[in-house]
Amino acid sequence: MFSSSLKSLLGGAALLAAAPAFADSTTTIPLFEADIAAARLATSPGGVTVIRTEMRGAVSRFFQDDSKIDAAERTYLADRIADQPFNVGVTATAMKYLIDVHELNDGATTHAPLWLDVLPQTPADYFGATGPLTVSTEIMEGYIPSGQGVANQATLNYKAGAAFRHGYPRNFHPITVLELLAELTSQTDNGQPNSDEVDGALAFITQISRNSNRRYSASWYCRTYCGGGGPGDTAGYYIAAVSTDRRFVRMVRVTTWSE
Repeated sequence: MFSSSLKSLLGGAALLAAAPAFADSTTTIPLFEADIAAARLATSPGGVTVIRTEMRGAVSRFFQDDSKIDAAERTYLADRIADQPFNVGVTATAMKYLIDVHELNDGATTHAPLWLDVLPQTPADYFGATGPLTVSTEIMEGYIPSGQGVANQATLNYKAGAAFRHGYPRNFHPITVLELLAELTSQTDNGQPNSDEVDGALAFITQISRNSNRRYSASWYCRTYCGGGGPGDTAGYYIAAVSTDRRFVRMVRVTTWSE
């Protein structure tokens, strides 16, 4: 059975395939504006208010052409963040999502030197419990040297795939604590997580992001034998918790599906 993470990944792939060929900001910006206009309708999920899920759907438009937010799209988003008329009717959590996406996708074209190392103990030791989640989890963490950059989209994307050796992620996106909890409680390759290990994982991850509110998630998919992986395709999700100065990263990778 496909996990929810894999379904999301495959759904995203289908969406990308359906995107207009060679689309750019002249296409993605109108799509974003149309989504926001629809979100302001009384018949929308948030009524006349733009809620976080609606903002997230609208922002996803910018990744449909080239899987990144380019300079023109980034400038446009900065203008929306500063535009008071645009802000009217947008919830605080929806606006925070927009601000967080703009910060994460800061336009950097090269990654910062983030050195991720395997931790000395097992996930079960750090989560304080044993179960399907701990068995399906790998953990690494590390610093970016002072003055040599921050944990942005380019850095998290590159280092996730390079450090864990297989299963390069799709783009990271900001998540709330509740969204993190939903990820951790979802089905893993080894079964349904139990409450003790989920509680432990939640505390372990948010220990880094508690003051910064910088938590990011990305799905990953690995084809047979990719990067030294075992036989069969595998998939799952990454969680990255980032410190206030954006230099320290604790990254968790969970396998949710394999064949």
